Amino acid sequence: MKKIIPCILLILCGFAGFTQNDLKSQLKKIDYSEPKEYEIGGVTISGVNYLDQNVLLYLTGLEIGNKITIPGEKITDAIKKLWDQGLFSDVEITLTKLIDDKAFIDIYLVERPRLSRFSFKGIKKSEADDIRDLIKLVKGTQVTENVVMSATKSINDYFIDKGFRNVQVEVVQENDTIIANSLILTFDITKNSKIKIEDIVFEGNKNLVQQKKIYNFYRTEKQIADSKLHRAMKETKRKKWFNIFKPSKLITKEYETDKKNIIAKYNELGFRDAKIVYDSIIPIEDENMLRIHIGIDEGKKYYFRNITWLGNTKYSSDFLTRVLGIQKGDVYNSTVLEEKLLYDPAGVMSVYQDNGYLFSNVTPVEILVENDSIDLEMRVYEGKQARVNRITITGNTRTNDHVVMREVRTRPGALYKRSEVQRTIREFAQLGYFDPEKLNVDFQPNPVDGTVDLEYIVEEKPSDQIELSGGWGANMIVGTLGLSFNNFSLKNIFNPKSYRPLPTGDGQKLSIRAQLSGLWYQSYSLSFVEPWFGGKKPNSLTSSVYHSVITSGTAVETESYYHFKVTGVALGLGQRLRVPDDYFTLYNEIGYKYYDLSNYPNFIYRDGNSNNLSLKTMLGRHSAGPNPIFPTTGSTFSLSVELTPPYSLFNNKVYSDAMSDQDRYKWIEYHKYKFSGQLFTTLAGAQDGSSRALVLMTKFEFGLLGMYSKDVGPSPFEGFQLGGDGLYGYNLYGLETVGLRGYLNNSLTPKNGGNIYDKFTVELRYPLSLNPSATLYAIGFAEAGNAWYRSDNFDPYDMKRSAGVGVRIFMPMIGMLGVDWAYGFDDIVGNTGANGSQFHFVIGQQF
Repeated sequence: MKKIIPCILLILCGFAGFTQNDLKSQLKKIDYSEPKEYEIGGVTISGVNYLDQNVLLYLTGLEIGNKITIPGEKITDAIKKLWDQGLFSDVEITLTKLIDDKAFIDIYLVERPRLSRFSFKGIKKSEADDIRDLIKLVKGTQVTENVVMSATKSINDYFIDKGFRNVQVEVVQENDTIIANSLILTFDITKNSKIKIEDIVFEGNKNLVQQKKIYNFYRTEKQIADSKLHRAMKETKRKKWFNIFKPSKLITKEYETDKKNIIAKYNELGFRDAKIVYDSIIPIEDENMLRIHIGIDEGKKYYFRNITWLGNTKYSSDFLTRVLGIQKGDVYNSTVLEEKLLYDPAGVMSVYQDNGYLFSNVTPVEILVENDSIDLEMRVYEGKQARVNRITITGNTRTNDHVVMREVRTRPGALYKRSEVQRTIREFAQLGYFDPEKLNVDFQPNPVDGTVDLEYIVEEKPSDQIELSGGWGANMIVGTLGLSFNNFSLKNIFNPKSYRPLPTGDGQKLSIRAQLSGLWYQSYSLSFVEPWFGGKKPNSLTSSVYHSVITSGTAVETESYYHFKVTGVALGLGQRLRVPDDYFTLYNEIGYKYYDLSNYPNFIYRDGNSNNLSLKTMLGRHSAGPNPIFPTTGSTFSLSVELTPPYSLFNNKVYSDAMSDQDRYKWIEYHKYKFSGQLFTTLAGAQDGSSRALVLMTKFEFGLLGMYSKDVGPSPFEGFQLGGDGLYGYNLYGLETVGLRGYLNNSLTPKNGGNIYDKFTVELRYPLSLNPSATLYAIGFAEAGNAWYRSDNFDPYDMKRSAGVGVRIFMPMIGMLGVDWAYGFDDIVGNTGANGSQFHFVIGQQF
């Protein structure tokens, strides 16, 4: 409509002194061929029930007192503005009366219907629930074309992401007979069959193969080149049996990202000018498939040649070149160059920033490209050294400031060191109180005065654990209930306000554990750890007390009653060392155990008691991280020595065959050695734990229980029992359980006991979820080991081997749970069925 409606569509009667004939006579005076200016005497809006009339008047721009030309553009503009809102199905502007030079106007609007309810047809309930959350339609919303189109597009996108590229959506609109001016929408959805990718054909990738390996003799060079590009496409995969973890479907956004990944792969291999010149998607009729063709212009392959440095005064050019680690003739790779310059912990920027040069930077500039060689000039800006000014912690809502601050390696007034910041983040993660993925540091540099403020950002996560599990051992089911408060506060135990549910925030650890199997077996333990004894140095104080008893399950007064009781206490002091580095720790512990036997069968003596007073020293080094639940780098090693006094050397007893075993073992004597190590290596993915990574864990263990005197013989206590899952259900009279999957529990222990053992494990790990509330990862493993009674029988080549797969899940309130399937390859003499297919698991439940 470009002119005012030339006839009157609606004439209102009832105005005093103004009849319909009067209006007609007035309108006859209007000459539509010669527009005339009028003053707006009044504007009314009719037909609207739900919208604000004042807002609508404001939108039209027609205000009382304004001048208006009839016919004229202002009327046309007012109609257009109302249509543009998309809220009306009809817009009419009517001249209701004229008084002198004043025109009175009515705007008649028909509102679009509103949404009464909507439903889906042709899809599953779960899909409908997902789409309902996606389209966000709300009852009472006006049903406009834009609303319907937006909902339809969201439905299409939802199913395209699931591989249904031919989805059809029909929107059926029905009037609601109960609610006036309302519509019922039904989305009738036909998904059709999934469209999979039959093949991805690369064209032009003739230079990607560098050298054929012998083990690829059955593959052509073109196939090898294609495989590299297929692996570079992380999300867009062909329909092949080996792509079981990544469904074959084409998602536009992911496809565009994968095309960039192809170019990035070429860049890594020296083809810096590589580009995709065309790509096409071809449907394959009647097969629900499509084929993708990607044409590539590889360009020339380039190599690093001369690298020079400009602006470096602190370090020589030769030193920086050695740190950079790129040699003349290396394949040109901008990603590696950037990594070694900026992000490598031993790279160029790390060297500068570990000496306070926070404001430094290095800019690589290509100064000459000649044939297939590139000369680089590294332009260094060193700036001045920065010192740490203020250090703050945010996000520690439960943990007290002093607990967090004592782990901070940076100090106010000291030169800024990048490695100290990284180490601080690692120490925060090792505490177990904070979400490792949310740990961060906010740098607030001030180049003017050469200082930097550091704000460490943490986010608390649940750290306390409840253990409720069932295990099987010694032909009985053993139930376990344990509580572990890993951020306990002893000093606030009498402060009711600090209970959540127990006092927290001081970083101490309180553990309570009970194991029961009816009247046959009971075990109770209590331990407390203060990691900073004295509050000034990282010297830990550990104390524990425990008691266990196994009985016949009958009343004490019966003749068949027997018991075996163990009561013990231990007190330990640990400290963090500075030499060789501060990853080393030294721990010393003194412990006492009292063994009480009454009518106990199948042991070296039936009645009596034994005492065990021992001193243990353990040297360890722990650098695994950065995520303590799923380490991706670093290692863990420990060497421990446990000794009792050599009573037989000074008690003047004659240890002959005539001596009773009760007297022989009144005071236990032994010397015990253990050595173990773990190494974590990232094979693929992010080494810093920021995303998923394929990790290889290698581990070895060795244990030896020695004796002071051959006349006394090996101790009947403190030996090793090997085989099974290592979760034997309980620990009796100090025997140490060592798992070896693929075999029954304790099946690899010699008949007289295990006094020496070794074990080797190789484990491949991949995380399925790194969510701190439920960390989940899959494993594949192979391990071997064995146990011997005497050291002269020790044979490092006599290994019992196994392999298998499993899964681990860590939940803060429970701890680590696992299920493994393993196959033991070697038969056990005298124990048929101890090897072969075995499942190993522990059941836990969160409260």
